[in-house]
Amino acid sequence: MVDAINHALREEMERNEKIHVFGEDVADGKGGVFTATKGLSTKFGNSRVFNSPLAEASILGVAIGMAVAGNKPCVEIQFGDYIWPAFMQIRDELVMFRYRSNNKFEAPVVIRVAVGGYINGGLYHSQNIEAFFTHMPGLLIAYPSNAADAKGLLKTALRLNDPVLFLEHKGLYRQSYATRPEPDPDYLVPFGKANITRTGDDLTVVTYGAMVHETEFAAKRLVEEGYSIEIIDIRTLSPLDTETIYKSIDKTGKVIVIHEDTLNSGFGAEIAARIAEECFEKLDAPVKRFAAIDAPIAFHPKLEREILPTRNKIYNQLKSILEY
Repeated sequence: MVDAINHALREEMERNEKIHVFGEDVADGKGGVFTATKGLSTKFGNSRVFNSPLAEASILGVAIGMAVAGNKPCVEIQFGDYIWPAFMQIRDELVMFRYRSNNKFEAPVVIRVAVGGYINGGLYHSQNIEAFFTHMPGLLIAYPSNAADAKGLLKTALRLNDPVLFLEHKGLYRQSYATRPEPDPDYLVPFGKANITRTGDDLTVVTYGAMVHETEFAAKRLVEEGYSIEIIDIRTLSPLDTETIYKSIDKTGKVIVIHEDTLNSGFGAEIAARIAEECFEKLDAPVKRFAAIDAPIAFHPKLEREILPTRNKIYNQLKSILEY
């Protein structure tokens, strides 16, 4: 998946000379801590791809200024755990520019952020951050689960005129099951359009990011037992494709929302609430959520697996709803 992101950046920078990429260690010779920007500064020069200070508030502040001046900044925040110093710049400046200027100004910054656990990264390299940012009107949020979607969504983000938070699960960067045939340079994935990765009639699973794959592994076991599972990868959290979710529930009558972030006040609660409001009479079982327990993500692999959702735990959750 990391190569798909690199190629999307390269292709869009060739297409639009106003795109500038910067952040901590993004220039060659490192090319980003995960090599997502490798080769870009060599190809496009240090005026378009450059390193920043280790100061996330500064990164976003500079990006907002560049965007208002007519550029298209794409900044990298190394880890979601490091984004918090920039929170005020995002909440009070970036997402407010269009509204506060009565649509005279826009700040179409793309913020790429590596997120997620399962890599034994401990407290400061494992957080999921989406729930904080879905509460910001004006901010679009993408969270791809595979290489093709990552490329198509990032290319779309780089062509939009609104700010985008682009979440990349670092556990998927080099996972074989997240690879896909690479789309051509004109391939775009629209925001607000979910993808049904597995069709079924007995249960709807709504999920995103790495949980798409963990759910798929669990679903395969259940299919062998005679069940039929539908998996919806929402791909973007804002906007959210509720139409696809509701149509699936019309068919299955049962639904579970799964995400890697902690359960309490996670984005799954918002999805579950909308389902309860719009699909209540069509449900044959209560809406279920499954997520990480409400605890920091531990460094030790065994503790990390206890805290985060796993395919075995997901299997048990799905089975309990199917038997309801």
